[in-house]
Amino acid sequence: MIHKLYLLISLFIISQTGFALGILVPMDSEQNNHLKAYGITFWVLQNDTDANWLLNYRGGSFLFDYNERIKQECDIRGVSYEILPEVKVQAILTEISGNDVNMDVVKLVKVPKIAVYAPKDNLPWDDAVTLALTYAEIPYDNIYDAEVIAGELSKYDWLHLHHEDFTGQYGKFYASYRNAPWYINQVKEEEAKAHRFGFQKVSQLKLHVAKTIQEYIRNGGFLFAMCSGTDSFDIALAAQNTDICHVMFDGDPPSPNAQQELDYSQTLAFTDFTLIMNPNEYEFSNIDVTQFRKVKDEEDFFTLFEFSAKWDPIPTMLCQNHTSVVRGFMGQSTAYNKDLIKPTVTIMGENKAHNEVRYIHGTFGKGTWAFYGGHDPEDYRHYVGDPKTNLDNHKNSPGYRLILNNVLFPAAKKKPHKT
Repeated sequence: MIHKLYLLISLFIISQTGFALGILVPMDSEQNNHLKAYGITFWVLQNDTDANWLLNYRGGSFLFDYNERIKQECDIRGVSYEILPEVKVQAILTEISGNDVNMDVVKLVKVPKIAVYAPKDNLPWDDAVTLALTYAEIPYDNIYDAEVIAGELSKYDWLHLHHEDFTGQYGKFYASYRNAPWYINQVKEEEAKAHRFGFQKVSQLKLHVAKTIQEYIRNGGFLFAMCSGTDSFDIALAAQNTDICHVMFDGDPPSPNAQQELDYSQTLAFTDFTLIMNPNEYEFSNIDVTQFRKVKDEEDFFTLFEFSAKWDPIPTMLCQNHTSVVRGFMGQSTAYNKDLIKPTVTIMGENKAHNEVRYIHGTFGKGTWAFYGGHDPEDYRHYVGDPKTNLDNHKNSPGYRLILNNVLFPAAKKKPHKT
């Protein structure tokens, strides 16, 4: 009711002055559909119009120059907006620019080229990022090992790693699913693909892909990963000079000194972790806390950190939300042991009471990466074979908002470093 009244007043003012300067898409509790609001912003960029991301202003709102087409698109997609006269826009920008407020304006100036690293064949689980992108109507390309090996990563600004195992152990599903048709087919196809590209083992193929992705980040790319696509990526990099796979995975036993032969200097996020070598155990290492955590479902929340919008814009962008407390959710890799995170990594969300970290980011070379623990922010325990989440039922999900913050981050115009 308040939003409708404000909109009517704004329209009256504009009708009297004959001039509308801006359209504000609020991202606080007044927003009807937070997830599709990101799609609106992406659509604006696609139509050669810059956008302003108002960091920490009403939940990280978006501000555009007034355009009737933007208004119509918001109406079509069910996204809340406010039409602002010039005086109101200037008042907002003046408020944000104040040195005594933790806000800033980031200009979004480019359409990020997005790729999702995922197998072409359907597997019996869904991926939260592809669900979010599809629901928000943000286009992306599906790529996998062949495209990475062919050097196609350079075409993209943003890369997401699907629920993936870069260690060559097929997700460590062996104990529970080795007789399942989808698992048998996956092993057959992955082995054939490895041989086709000149690798003797799937683990060698996946290591090559992981190192290629690491170079993509070094050269300025942005990587976002969730669930097992996070810790298995780092484990593969650390294990590049040893063999951690048992005979059922690659045809020969692992190195007896595999743990001692890990090279933690090669990883992005984690260090000093201990491998879980049992092939029948559904876990890669002690990076992930899933099997050790003692958090009751009703107490499973994590808190987002607040960063300085003017001095530390990257984590500020990645944490924009209408709440600072987010419901936890599980996955093969649910959350990270805080003691095993490198000191150079920025922690953005944690359950401090249980020493669990959920959301982290860092830089590597010219690029940036972010890891987000858990499988699906709106499906607390997502099992193999479960139906996909209907985001029409979760259009204001704070957990999914964190994913979409990452999608828009590469669109931001880089500011000169403040000294």
